[in-house]
Amino acid sequence: MRILSGNIFRENTRYKAFFLSLLLSAIGFGLYKGVIDNYLAESVRINEFDRGLTEFFRELPGLLLVVVLAIFYRFSAEKMYKMGLVIMVLGMVMQAVIAPSKLLVIMAIFIYSLGEHIQLGMKNTLSLEYSKDGSGGQALGFQNSIYQIGNLAGYAVVIAAFALVASGTSLFRPVFFGAAAFMSVAMLASFRLTGNSDTDKSKSRFYFKKKFTKYYWLEVFYGARKQVFFTFGPYVLILFYKADAGVISLLFAVSAIACFLIAPFVGKLIDRIGYKPVMIGDTIILVVVCFFYGFAHHIFPMHVAFVVCCVNYVLDSVISLASMASNVYVQDISDSKEEMRATISTGISVNHFITIFIALLGGWIWKVLGIETLFILSAVLGLCNSAYAATIRTGRTSPRRA
Repeated sequence: MRILSGNIFRENTRYKAFFLSLLLSAIGFGLYKGVIDNYLAESVRINEFDRGLTEFFRELPGLLLVVVLAIFYRFSAEKMYKMGLVIMVLGMVMQAVIAPSKLLVIMAIFIYSLGEHIQLGMKNTLSLEYSKDGSGGQALGFQNSIYQIGNLAGYAVVIAAFALVASGTSLFRPVFFGAAAFMSVAMLASFRLTGNSDTDKSKSRFYFKKKFTKYYWLEVFYGARKQVFFTFGPYVLILFYKADAGVISLLFAVSAIACFLIAPFVGKLIDRIGYKPVMIGDTIILVVVCFFYGFAHHIFPMHVAFVVCCVNYVLDSVISLASMASNVYVQDISDSKEEMRATISTGISVNHFITIFIALLGGWIWKVLGIETLFILSAVLGLCNSAYAATIRTGRTSPRRA
């Protein structure tokens, strides 16, 4: 892994400290993600419609991100990354100590999500800025692999804990404390990032330019399609198939292993054949995934349908790696690092502008029209994403760096 990273990243950067922090925070997130859906269903009593409402507030910081980043436009990417981790720690500590009431839990989720979304664009930006020329796709692939390793470690702890303890609900609070501890250490590790990346010369991270119009629309389509699986995929398994936190964490672990193994390949594929074919090519798999996720219980017995849905959840996680291509696309057509950083940050907000409404709409669709309609919608959105990606004109053969 060290040899691989040395071939991708520039030695005069703090990429090692960055990835150490990323790994530790990923372990914390793995612990948190491994139990949060079951915690909402079993302890907070969140139903399918309320799950959409909860996700609305979890995604709301993504929409507010443009305001936050505009306020702190003088901060470098490294400083924003650190600030995001501090807020994440606050949210996780709150989740660990509060009572399981809907209002307080949603508030804690909102605070944690605010920090997570601040950090989100900075992770991609720092990975690209620390990478060597022509290695943008591999850098993002390496970043995804490191994060998946951390997630896997967190999921493994949850799987073991729920296998050993009869009453799973008694584990939720200790797991949240463990997640807060790992994220606190990650925050301390991030303080070693001493770089001072140039800020956007437009004095705002809310950045729109005509040449990035297709990128913004791709973020809209991808954000909407992603939201269905991210929010309702695990909840279908919990409410519809009665999966406990140990099973859900095992599923997440398998997805993490698959993404860890495949992410570097996807990154190399983007660098080799270009981002456009990768953007388009994931659609065929997506349509199959959505079909079986929505209709498996009509075709197979329930226990078989459950396994089919689990397999398709993993497949969706894998094809979601193709989203790296859009960041490389931005890098390719940007005239400077500042422009790239501002565009990626704005793209995250554009992405979340649609996802917060899909969260609400998805909960209503599931409750009123059924999960079949919900995943048909996801397939249609994926087709729209690829159809729009097909209109991209590629003029450069390799990523351009300023």
